[in-house]
Amino acid sequence: MACGTKGIQPLYTFGRYLKERFGERVRKVPVGLSGFTCPNIDGTVAKGGCTFCLNESFSPNLAQNAGKTFLNLNSPHNPILDRQLAELHQQVTRTQELFRRKERVKKFLVYFQAFTNTYAPFETLRTLYERALAYPGVVGLSIGTRSDSVTDETLEYLAELSKEYEIWIEYGIQSIYDETLRRINRGHDALNVEQAIKKAKDKGLKVCGHLIFGLPGEDKQMMLDSAKAAYDWGIDSVKYHPLYVVKQTLLANEYKRGEFTPITREEYIEVLIEALRLKPADVSIQRMTAGIQDETLLAPDWCGESKNAQMAVIRKELEKAGFCF
Repeated sequence: MACGTKGIQPLYTFGRYLKERFGERVRKVPVGLSGFTCPNIDGTVAKGGCTFCLNESFSPNLAQNAGKTFLNLNSPHNPILDRQLAELHQQVTRTQELFRRKERVKKFLVYFQAFTNTYAPFETLRTLYERALAYPGVVGLSIGTRSDSVTDETLEYLAELSKEYEIWIEYGIQSIYDETLRRINRGHDALNVEQAIKKAKDKGLKVCGHLIFGLPGEDKQMMLDSAKAAYDWGIDSVKYHPLYVVKQTLLANEYKRGEFTPITREEYIEVLIEALRLKPADVSIQRMTAGIQDETLLAPDWCGESKNAQMAVIRKELEKAGFCF
């Protein structure tokens, strides 16, 4: 199905946005650094983390665990900064080399991905962000965080960086329904996310919103309500995720007790197609599905398939629905 065909809607991907912006392909370089955690894990806003999240409160073998140094917004100092810088260097240079060799990519966004990457003292954040931007070929940053974990000082700083670099902030929206957010132990309400997104937008920052389809107790209309609200709040890009169950989580306990039924592939694709129909044309798409390919996955089975296998099925259904890539 050709994208030039009448009545066929081309999907605006993040890769296409970056190519238009920089004139060539740009790849994200994901990094995860020691010391970062989450206010929903360390007890600041809640305990145990989100019910679907595998974290150190459930697994004593994770690298970031009790006995390690954890940072927060009020940490008086950072004794592991040198280690973080070393980890950053190793991860950035290794991944850049891989992309350069296999795909001949020359430009990169460093993606601070694991845990909450604004949840640390400002001086630590500034040091890490500026070091990341100093690597050859790096044209900007994408920073994954929570709406309750970004200070005004950090937002102002990122806004200054955005005058010279491509700066994105990624917020986990998940749902606009407070009853859902309470059930998954999110630790904040929907208004908190709305205010954070609008504040970032007011400062000129680009925002990517994460949405999870298949959350406990939600029907199709609730999922679509969350998608529409995220668009209305002014996000520039979106990531869609199905909720899957991994071992050693509170959600796994609900699943084993028969209190949670995971979303099927057919249900997920149906709501995804409707969410795409609601999406403004200028909101780019960074992700359409997710999963995990190891023994920790409990359900649904289709989320254990590779991303390519998942996308092959999704692509066929999208084409039937009148979308093209």
